[in-house]
Amino acid sequence: MNLNQVTLASSNIEKSVKFYQMLGLKLIVDASPNYVRFECPDGDSTFSLHFSGDINVQGTTIYFEHEELEEMVKTLKEKGIKFDSDPELKPWMWYEAHLRDPDGHHIILFRAGENRKNPPWRIA
Repeated sequence: MNLNQVTLASSNIEKSVKFYQMLGLKLIVDASPNYVRFECPDGDSTFSLHFSGDINVQGTTIYFEHEELEEMVKTLKEKGIKFDSDPELKPWMWYEAHLRDPDGHHIILFRAGENRKNPPWRIA
């Protein structure tokens, strides 16, 4: 089994498309104003948005990994994206920067290296 995509609700597809394109995702399906789908620049995963007038962002967190995290954050800030926190090392050995998309979904940009799937406490 492999994860194909994650889909989030959006109250403004056009605004969200611009945001996720600034993050580096490539728009591959455009059925605006109801649905869009992106391809991640690395790997095979995709990410999509569907229009909804009822957005509930509590408990929703999306993680995007980038090897050059600090440079990516700097570039995104130059484009006007606001961050809740700059990259910092977390106790679980990931460097994370936190921000919100236009609908308020929690986005974490991170760099974890080997600890992404193989932290020292991984079950054998």
